[in-house]
Amino acid sequence: MAPTALVEVDLQGTLSKLASGKVRDLFAVDNNTLLFVASDRISAFDVVMQNGIPGKGVLLTAMSVYWFQYLQSEIPTLRTHFISSSLPSAIEDSLPAEVANAIRPRSMQVRRLRIFPLESIVRGYITGSAWTEYRKSGTVNGTPLPAGLVDGQRLPSPLWTPSTKAKIGGHDENISPEQACELVGEAFAKEIERLSLEIYGVAAKRAEEVGIILADTKFEFGVDEENGNKVVLVDEVLTPDSSRFWPKNTWEQNLGKQQPSFDKQFLRNWLTEQGLKGKEGVVVPEEVVMNTVTRYQEACDRITGECSRQCFV
Repeated sequence: MAPTALVEVDLQGTLSKLASGKVRDLFAVDNNTLLFVASDRISAFDVVMQNGIPGKGVLLTAMSVYWFQYLQSEIPTLRTHFISSSLPSAIEDSLPAEVANAIRPRSMQVRRLRIFPLESIVRGYITGSAWTEYRKSGTVNGTPLPAGLVDGQRLPSPLWTPSTKAKIGGHDENISPEQACELVGEAFAKEIERLSLEIYGVAAKRAEEVGIILADTKFEFGVDEENGNKVVLVDEVLTPDSSRFWPKNTWEQNLGKQQPSFDKQFLRNWLTEQGLKGKEGVVVPEEVVMNTVTRYQEACDRITGECSRQCFV
């Protein structure tokens, strides 16, 4: 049997909960600091499954911490919300040791910022909803692309394809760069686009070094209003929840077909095959859970070089 997944985060009143997302719960540490706790919940097609993926929150946190540190080493001017992966003293001193030990590896202390209502998606390869749109109209998010592309093909250059950021129960909507400018303001939209493409380039290079193609990924950004309205990278970053990771050695032979992956595509495929795409209340069977575990673990092991199997025990 699979280990138990942590789908509800209970800090037993030590910190005030501000929000509960599809995966993360947010708690107030003080006026300037939040605690992000990644549960084992998993969503697909904007719907949260009834059961989770055991250890996924530990893995997502480990990968995000790795990427925040790696990206800042490669892009010194990049600002992120990450502060530390330690627990606030209020939790360490108050929670039972067993609970604190479960929460600690899932946690990040981060800066408290105003978040842009925008999903900043970068696509280096055409697939998923982008492929669906391209087949119909020859465009992606309204941007015309060359004729004759096939599913999984590398784009001439990475493409910024923003979407709205829906609340739980809602659905993200793809929008054009022009609509993104209307949503958050032109100056902010242009800076988010610039940063997203730069981060994608650095991350894709790192992924290829370990035999992974970063097909596409989603970023989120906030604004530091106390320091010149600077744009700041927030949330999780470059995990199997927010990215498509493909094995590089089989990519070319699978052009035009479903690519093998180290992300949640296995779950998406199962939902689609079972007629459960977008359905509420789905319980994912153990076989699908464990296949997802294997893919997430492979991505973490390859990229970080240090994400141990302890994530899933």
